[in-house]
Amino acid sequence: METAGGAGNVVRNKKLMLKDCIKGFPKESDLHLTIESIELKVPQGSNAVLVKVLYLSIDPYQYIRSTKIEKPGYFSSYSPGSVIASYGVGRVVESGHSDFQKGDLVWGTTGWEEYSLITEPETLFKIQRSDVPLSYYLGVLGMPGLTAYVGFYEFCAPKKGETVFISSAFGAVGQLVGQLAKLMGCYVVGSAGSPEKVDLLKNKLGFDDAFNYKEEKNLNDTLKRDSFQKNRYFTHQSYKTLAFSTSNPLGRQIYP
Repeated sequence: METAGGAGNVVRNKKLMLKDCIKGFPKESDLHLTIESIELKVPQGSNAVLVKVLYLSIDPYQYIRSTKIEKPGYFSSYSPGSVIASYGVGRVVESGHSDFQKGDLVWGTTGWEEYSLITEPETLFKIQRSDVPLSYYLGVLGMPGLTAYVGFYEFCAPKKGETVFISSAFGAVGQLVGQLAKLMGCYVVGSAGSPEKVDLLKNKLGFDDAFNYKEEKNLNDTLKRDSFQKNRYFTHQSYKTLAFSTSNPLGRQIYP
């Protein structure tokens, strides 16, 4: 419907909100689905961008942000009663920012809602190529891909023939690092948390070897196997497979 005075359309906006900080394993009751009205325009004089959300990414860090973080650092907690936020892909509906025009495809931080008003447009990136599935901008062409590419090439500084060990290898970043390492001609070892993931790492994603860290009695002994002697260690989670003591001399550990 049209608003009075010929302003922008008013539509229903379905959104998912956090009821309260999650304690323990998340439950459906921790979230609240609500429907509100939104006017399809940005506030006058604002540089905000209004986006119709097309795709959303569900990532592990969102659980962390849904809990009460006592000492905020890289992450801060979602406020109870606020819309869950994550990376998303959308189409610009209205823009007060000169870098974005109506109809532009973008990816960046959006809310878990049908329409998201982005008040910090510096968190958005314009999609220049739409000849690939737009969902790729939440994976290989988005944050996971950038993390994998920069972390591996710029900080690992890999060389052909080196051994690369990747923890959380079945995650979005870990899978991509494994592919980049194989393209470099490295020997690639990964760890994951289930037999199914280990099987996929070795038989579908091309890892040279992989193991289930939950089934290993002594992770230090596991990481000392001859085939696992590593020159480069890549992780994006701080758990007990940290491999300082088992790295080769002049090896490098990366924690993006």
